[in-house]
Amino acid sequence: MQAMTSHERFKRMFEHREADRIPIIDDPWDATIERWQREGMPTDVSYVDYFDLDRTAMIHVDNSPQYERRVVEETDTYRTVVSHWGVTQKTWKHAASTPQFLDFTIVDPDKWVEAKARMQPTPDRIPWDYLRQNYPIWKEQGYWIRGALWFGFDVTHSWIVGTERLLFALSDNPEWCSEMFSHLLEVNLSLLDLVWDAGYEFDSVFWWDDMGYKHNQFFSLRMYRELLKPFHRRAIEWAHEKGIKAHLHSCGDINVFVPELVGMGLDALNPLEVKAGMVYLTPMSRPRTDENKMDLID
Repeated sequence: MQAMTSHERFKRMFEHREADRIPIIDDPWDATIERWQREGMPTDVSYVDYFDLDRTAMIHVDNSPQYERRVVEETDTYRTVVSHWGVTQKTWKHAASTPQFLDFTIVDPDKWVEAKARMQPTPDRIPWDYLRQNYPIWKEQGYWIRGALWFGFDVTHSWIVGTERLLFALSDNPEWCSEMFSHLLEVNLSLLDLVWDAGYEFDSVFWWDDMGYKHNQFFSLRMYRELLKPFHRRAIEWAHEKGIKAHLHSCGDINVFVPELVGMGLDALNPLEVKAGMVYLTPMSRPRTDENKMDLID
């Protein structure tokens, strides 16, 4: 079979058709790339080209409150910054890790109201120069192009308000959680609408929403259905209305949520972490709490 472009390969995968090979992508840590270079990968070659991976591109827009970003401290090993979400975070320069989140600006519904007022879908939040420069290259070289979404449980707890704060709020103040999920998504979709209408069409939407850890989830199936599922459904339906695919990244054991995702028409899910428990069994055969067993047959 003749070699295909990445776009052709991904398209056939989503259509459940044979291709010349399965699509292969990766998104390594900077520290991983440094290690590969120490082990022999040339420094002037992209890891995508070096390992013959598939070519993908991501269109990011800015749905943040646009707080002033500033560096608090910098050493040879780490950098501490305040992000445009108002989060103070420490990032290591030569070690593979998520940031250490030290402090947050959005700590309660009142602070959220202030932040929300700053989050409007204005055209200046779109990287137009970047798109004008790179989009023709992506199309010419057959990239699979994705529109990025930034909403949901994962990014809200880790990058916006804090993990413990959001976990308590899911139970104690669910209306606040739903409002944050909704506003983040709607601003994001409105900005991607502007991108699309300007002629920069993409092949799928992609979002990060880690909902599990090892052998369990951060919240129950009932809580998922009530607080988060409506916004996952909204993202999926928005994509399908445009004739494109919907792709969710969710780490951990989310077996119990899989039937919900399939039922909404989600097109792709990654990763499937065996070490976390993602060896999918049918809902009736997988041991669960009484609450989740009831939820599964509701």
